[in-house]
Amino acid sequence: MNAKISIDPNTHFGKPCVAGTRITVQNVLELINEGLSFEDIKKDYYPGLATEDIKACLDYMPTGKPR
Repeated sequence: MNAKISIDPNTHFGKPCVAGTRITVQNVLELINEGLSFEDIKKDYYPGLATEDIKACLDYMPTGKPR
């Protein structure tokens, strides 16, 4: 599993999150699907995220399983 993504049954019912946060992979992917750029996501929604965190979300979810 990517070290940038964590799954903890006590955080968001075990949904994959960006490590060290409560930001779900699903939330990030939904913003990307709406057409937001990485910079817009970081500026307007999650200023604490790094570009690498967003890329890790993209790498994690296309099949619903970690690669």
